[in-house]
Amino acid sequence: MTKYTSDIGLEVHVELSTRSKMFCSCAVVDNTISAPNTAVCPVCCGMPGTLPVINRNAVELALRAAIALECDIAETSIFARKNYFYPDLPKGYQISQYEYPLAQNGRILIRTDEGEKYVRIHRAHLEEDTGKLTHVVQDENNHSLVDLNRAGVPLLEIVSEPDMHTVEDVAAYSRELRLLLRMIGVSSGDMEKGVMRFEANVSMRPEGCEELGTRVEIKNLNSFKAMENAIIYQMGIQKATLERGEKVHQQTLGWNESEGKTFSQRSKENANDYRYFPEPDLPPLIVDKDWVSEIMKAMPELPNAKRARYENDYALQQEHIERLVEDIHTAIFFESCVQAAPSLAPKSIVNWMLTDLFAWINTNGASLGDLKLDPSSFTNMIRMVEEGVINQNTGKEVLAEMLESGDSAELIVGKKGLQQVSDSGLINKMISSILEKYPDELQDYLNGKDQIANWLFGQVMRKAKGKANPQVVKKILQEQLDLKTQE
Repeated sequence: MTKYTSDIGLEVHVELSTRSKMFCSCAVVDNTISAPNTAVCPVCCGMPGTLPVINRNAVELALRAAIALECDIAETSIFARKNYFYPDLPKGYQISQYEYPLAQNGRILIRTDEGEKYVRIHRAHLEEDTGKLTHVVQDENNHSLVDLNRAGVPLLEIVSEPDMHTVEDVAAYSRELRLLLRMIGVSSGDMEKGVMRFEANVSMRPEGCEELGTRVEIKNLNSFKAMENAIIYQMGIQKATLERGEKVHQQTLGWNESEGKTFSQRSKENANDYRYFPEPDLPPLIVDKDWVSEIMKAMPELPNAKRARYENDYALQQEHIERLVEDIHTAIFFESCVQAAPSLAPKSIVNWMLTDLFAWINTNGASLGDLKLDPSSFTNMIRMVEEGVINQNTGKEVLAEMLESGDSAELIVGKKGLQQVSDSGLINKMISSILEKYPDELQDYLNGKDQIANWLFGQVMRKAKGKANPQVVKKILQEQLDLKTQE
């Protein structure tokens, strides 16, 4: 049976984090909370006689992304009119870049179970977003509503080469790309708000054949899950088609989430169908080399550099590194903790962050920005555990109260008298009283039931109301049990 290789490329549309639109001064608003058609003007509505003006901040953010993706940046790029007539495109054309894009020939490193690999970036170009259609179904009175708040919002379209061959590759690429764009402040990447959207180009060829197969394009995939499911479905369709000896036809597909399958929207357009021509109302975009150098110098640390630093400087586990790096706010909080408490082991900080702190955040539907404690207060609590002032379990209780009340660990421990008991004389007396109270259990231990020692430890800790130093308790308990064994 013939084996097939899948070739997958992604076109990723990313809304840039600007305050105003690509070619006018209208505000970029959150469509999930803003009233429809309130952030519009004659320019983004496509009124006759209006003139677009390039948003400098959008260009700067696009350059930042191009630098992070190791692209060649064009000194001169050209905006073009892409003509197509949809109800959500008020001008009847989209201002985009075609023959002369802002950036080309980049790459991004991804990690999968099979190891590291680069995915090449074919191009990255600037354009404007369209409006949003809402389809209303009411018995026989079906209609669509258009909201132009999104029309004209700056977009960066990042087009990869078909270097991905599995859904795992696609997942790794899309997540790494979103992480990169977030970390450098180019885009929020909020897929639930439509800030990042995917289009997948999928083709298949017999294994060993160098020529790429006929590709189909799956449009408007707005979640990782939808993208992965759509690609898996389409790979199955194409394989079955080829196995029947039939040809795959080039076309544009949609994805039906509820039915879990792709559907044909139209035969695939070629560039000629869009009748591209240079935008007559905009001059060529000239990018000065000095400007690029300034942006490059101001670039924040990239994810791969941060991963390497966390591994080399802090000796963290790879799993913990990924948890820290996947969200910029998590990384900032961790590094602030390290700076606030240089004497603490970074591993201790990470362990408390990724377990008890994040558990409380998840349970309470909060975020790091909502917390009532700062890195200094958090690390002070950890230090009290490390120095034996309170034990681990008490530390968990203190942290929970800190998060609820905003009080410091010192205040809570002092107010409730939670200081850990490490006095060996006092602990010796508690252990002796427990052994006297439970002679039968002690005899079971002496008869060879070693697990009774754990039960006796629990009784001592209960008597101490959890305040006793567990290491000291274990040590002295074992010493007393050893003496009893020798009697």
